[in-house]
Amino acid sequence: MAIRFDRPVSNAARFSRLLGAFSLVLALAVMIAHRFGGLATPYLVLLLIAAAGCALLSAMLAAVGLRSLWMTGAEGGLAALAALIYAAFPLGLGAYATERYMTRPDIYDVSTDPVSAPDWLSPPHSDKIWLKRNVQVTPEDREKQLAAYPELTGRRYEGALDRVLEAVRKVAKMSGMTITKSSGDTAPGRDPEDKPVNPPPPSDDAVADAPDIVPVPTPRPYDDDVAKLIRGVNGVTLQGTTRTLVLGLRFDIIIRLREEAETTFVDIRVASRYGQHDLGFSAEIAGDYLKALDAELLGIAGG
Repeated sequence: MAIRFDRPVSNAARFSRLLGAFSLVLALAVMIAHRFGGLATPYLVLLLIAAAGCALLSAMLAAVGLRSLWMTGAEGGLAALAALIYAAFPLGLGAYATERYMTRPDIYDVSTDPVSAPDWLSPPHSDKIWLKRNVQVTPEDREKQLAAYPELTGRRYEGALDRVLEAVRKVAKMSGMTITKSSGDTAPGRDPEDKPVNPPPPSDDAVADAPDIVPVPTPRPYDDDVAKLIRGVNGVTLQGTTRTLVLGLRFDIIIRLREEAETTFVDIRVASRYGQHDLGFSAEIAGDYLKALDAELLGIAGG
């Protein structure tokens, strides 16, 4: 007479598969809803944390099921394996975010000009919900940026403002940025040699005697309000938005161009919309944009 052995069943392994599948579906659903729908970023973060927590619990239950399979031959090995496969994506996403949170500075705003960052043409506003942050960027935040991203600096190009502006707009479009506001003279400047052939004769009301000594204005400090106004006349500022490729996280961008002698200086400022920590994405967006701009204006970039 044949002897039949009844194998025990690991309920932990079976439940882990259900929980792992739920965590995967939840993570994918909220990512799609945020990227292509109207789900707000704070809810995205909250639901992704919940998905990662469910995935972690699923992996722990799968480990219990595999242990039961090894120790007592309990059924559930395939269910535990499926659970680990389902939980891999939410867990990997959570581990990636945690690694960036721990290794990047807790700042949300970066600028290639940390001393006098470009001012927003229209200050960004969004409902932070539970992802609150400091309203003002402090000097300590700029020091953290300099320590973490010393290579993030402005660019000087030996070209006219209109030529560099054309490249700036082109690279912004190629990078997925949407320009929403602009200020300054965005039209190509007129050739300084284009002057009237016959200038008008001097008026009889002109002063006959000019002073022997003409006063020469002294340079003003960099942060002086008048100096900023003068620079604004000779420059262009563009403000826009962009989104990350996978998660669709929103970032605000401002690009400032200043014409100095025969060169044009370009600065960029990038800020996330939610939370005190941008996970390093702001610096990556700014750095990638400047590299693309260097390639577009290859041959005229200077220090």
